[in-house]
Amino acid sequence: MAQKSDPNYRIIAENRRARFDFAIESDLECGIMLMGSEVKSLRSGQAQIAESYAAVEDGELWLVNSYIAPYKQAKTFGHEERRRRKLLASKRELARLWAATAKDGMTLVPLVMYFNHRGLVKLKIGIAKGKKLADKRATEAKRDWDKQKRRLLKEMG
Repeated sequence: MAQKSDPNYRIIAENRRARFDFAIESDLECGIMLMGSEVKSLRSGQAQIAESYAAVEDGELWLVNSYIAPYKQAKTFGHEERRRRKLLASKRELARLWAATAKDGMTLVPLVMYFNHRGLVKLKIGIAKGKKLADKRATEAKRDWDKQKRRLLKEMG
């Protein structure tokens, strides 16, 4: 991934609940097919991927229910806000994603949408399994314990 000092690298939208609701096994970076007005809108940072998901349908990878705000200057050639957007991945990766969702019962969750070091829009997808309520509680307890541990070490040292 790009360095923090890279002027082109910028996070557009992040799904912060994904790591809480899902146990992420692995992730994959893929491109996304966008219209010009969508890119302009993303440059102003108006997107949301929190309630979206990815799906493999007919040998193609799609991003479903993601929101990109309309670009006001593109009156006639605008875009639909919640349209399905095609994701770009190699055939080998597509086969792996299809196998994971069909056979293993995994879910494809978008984690972060960003501009890479070349200024292209990329989407990081996590191959994840849904957490049960007990798993979520365990994660929360571990996070609280880590906070408390840091606080105690800070007081002692």
